[in-house]
Amino acid sequence: MSFYDIKTIFFDLDDTLCAYWDAAKWGLRQTFSEVEIEGIKPIQMMKAWATEFQLFCPHLTSQGWKEQYLVKGESTRTELMRRTLRHLGIVDENLAVSLSEIYFKNRSTALRLFPDARAILDSLKGQIPLGVMTNGPADIQRHELQHLEIEEYFDFVLIEGELGFGKPEERVFAKAEDLSGTSGSQILMVGNSFAHDIVPAMSHQWTTAWIRRPSDVPPSAKEGVGPEPIPTSGPLPNLIVKSLDQVYQALMSPSGK
Repeated sequence: MSFYDIKTIFFDLDDTLCAYWDAAKWGLRQTFSEVEIEGIKPIQMMKAWATEFQLFCPHLTSQGWKEQYLVKGESTRTELMRRTLRHLGIVDENLAVSLSEIYFKNRSTALRLFPDARAILDSLKGQIPLGVMTNGPADIQRHELQHLEIEEYFDFVLIEGELGFGKPEERVFAKAEDLSGTSGSQILMVGNSFAHDIVPAMSHQWTTAWIRRPSDVPPSAKEGVGPEPIPTSGPLPNLIVKSLDQVYQALMSPSGK
């Protein structure tokens, strides 16, 4: 891979450019510490939330929540708080709404770009067209781009909630090719999810860089679990990196290594 071969770069957003899971963990801990519930400790709330997250969030489509989720993140965020409270024997709609609102505020406050993200965006802006391709609700993903002050870096913005479809679906990658006017190995996909970012990009013959950050672990994960492991079989991306600095170095190197 060489910088001179790449004509367009698409970045994933959460846990590629910004530390979403770190912000979520801090936001939850802060929220459950701020809102005192008689007889319930914050650690119990965290464990209940993690359990309900695993039961609810991976199954939004089958449970009939996906359409609402894509438009506005509040609906499923509040539903998850309802389920967390019910898990602990509490039915209180006002409390669920309040927890949802406080968590969103705390998570947003904690959300930060990774230090290497601003550097690579600053270095590449104006040199090559840049795009962001991110899954999630329309309002939340736009909020993140604005909060992080990075909208202006991107020539192309593909948000699942705005399009009605997202990664790893073939049509979002086809949309990216149509918008950018480039295809195949001329496009570099930089993302943290092997299944959602890397595999479908490879199927389009894009150049790929898989970033594996130590912080890329959701609050629902068991203690001691690390980032997504590297597959032991099948095709692998062009680059496997720990930082975006390594991606930039590869782009600047004539050999692409």
